[in-house]
Amino acid sequence: MNWATKLIGGRFHYGWLVAAVVFLVLLAAAGTRATPSVMMVPLEHDFGWSRATISLAISVNIALYGLTGPFAAAAMQRFGVRPTVLAALATMAGGVALSSLMTAPWQMILIWGVMVGGATGVAALTLSATVVTRWFTTHRGLVMGMLTASSATGQLVFLPMLAAVVEHQGWRAVVLIVAAVAAVVLPLVAFLLPERPADLSLRPFGEPHDAPVRNEAPKQNPLAIAFGTLAMASKTRDFWLLFFSFFICGASTNGYVGTHLIAMCGDYGLSEVQGASLLAAMGVFDLFGTTLSGWLSDRFNSRVLLFWYYGLRGLSLMYLPHAFGIDFFGLPLFAVFYGLDWIATVPPTVRLTTDVYGKDAAPVVFGWVVAGHQLGAAFAALGAGMLRASLGTYTVASMISGGLCLIASFIVLRINRRGEVGAAASAA
Repeated sequence: MNWATKLIGGRFHYGWLVAAVVFLVLLAAAGTRATPSVMMVPLEHDFGWSRATISLAISVNIALYGLTGPFAAAAMQRFGVRPTVLAALATMAGGVALSSLMTAPWQMILIWGVMVGGATGVAALTLSATVVTRWFTTHRGLVMGMLTASSATGQLVFLPMLAAVVEHQGWRAVVLIVAAVAAVVLPLVAFLLPERPADLSLRPFGEPHDAPVRNEAPKQNPLAIAFGTLAMASKTRDFWLLFFSFFICGASTNGYVGTHLIAMCGDYGLSEVQGASLLAAMGVFDLFGTTLSGWLSDRFNSRVLLFWYYGLRGLSLMYLPHAFGIDFFGLPLFAVFYGLDWIATVPPTVRLTTDVYGKDAAPVVFGWVVAGHQLGAAFAALGAGMLRASLGTYTVASMISGGLCLIASFIVLRINRRGEVGAAASAA
C-alpha cells in the first residue's frame, strides 16, 4: 500500500483513490443486481416459468441485499473493509457463474436469491457510508452522491450490452460476463483498499491537523454490534421515519422500475434492448441527479430536499402508464424526469442519519435503514409481478407506487425535528 501512497504523493489525498476503488466495486455489484431484469423474459420463454415465479427469486435477492447491510457494516467495523468486501466479491462471482447451470426455479431462488443477494448486500450503500465517514470530513455529501450514482452507472454500462447479448447469445452468456466482471474487481480491492486513513498516517480529508488519530476497531462480535445499534436506534422516532420513508424509496425504484420496466416495455411491443436502453438513459440522468443531490445535501436542509425528491418521483410514476401512449416525447420525458430523481434520496438520507446518530453509529444505523429500503423493493418486485399476472397490466402497480412516494414526501419532513442529535449521538 505504501507504493500507492508514494505514487500519489502529498498533492492528492488517498481518500479519493479509495472512493474510486469503491465506485468500481459498487459498479460491478450494480451490474449484477440489474442482470435478473434482463433475464426475466428469456427465462420465461426457455423454462416456462411465470413472471411471478421469477419475481419471487428477485424479491428474495432484494430482501437479502438489504438485510445483509447492517451485518456487513458491523463486519467491516470488526474484521475490516477489505476482507469483508473480498469475501463478498468472491461469493458474487462464484454464484453468478454457477447460475449458468440452473434448470429449476428453486435453483434460481437459492443462487440469485440467497447467494447473490447476500453478497451484493455487502457491496452496497452501507459500504459507501462506511468509507465516506472514515475517509472524509468535508465533501461527504458529494462523495456519497458519486458512490450512490455508481448504481445508475452500472445500469448505463451493463444493461444495453447485456440485453444485446441475451438477444444473440442467450441468458447463459450474460451470467458468465457478469461473473467475470465481479472477478476482475477482486485484485483492485486486495491491493488498493486500506482500512482507515491512519493506516497510511493520514487523517480524513478535510479534518484539522490537530484532530486526534483514531485507529481502533471495536472488539464486539458483528452480530452484537448490529443488534445493539438496532436496539439503540429503534427507541427513537427518527429511526422509524427514516426506515419507512426508505422502504417506500426501495419499493418505487429497485423493486418496481428496476425489476419490471423492461418487461413492462415488452407489454407495449418494445424489445428487451429498447427497454434496457430506456433504463440506461435513466441511469445517465441519475448519475448527474444523485451527484448533484450529494452536493446539495452539503448545503441545504436534507428534509426539504427529500420532500421534493419523493414528491416529484410520485408524480412521474403516476405519469408512466400514460407515457407509452404519447408518441416521441412520452418515454423520453419520463426517463429524464424520473432518472434525475431515481436514487437522489440517498445522500440526504445518509446526512440525516449521521446528524441524528453520530459518525460512529451512522453506518450500522444506515444499514438497518437500507434493510427497510430493500424490504420495500422486495415487496414491490413480488407485488408488481403478482398484479401483472392477475390483471395483465402494470398500471395499478404504477399508481400504488406513485401514491406511496407522495406519502413519503410528508413523512420525511418530520425527521430530526426535536433536537435528537445530541441525545442519539451520545447514546451511540
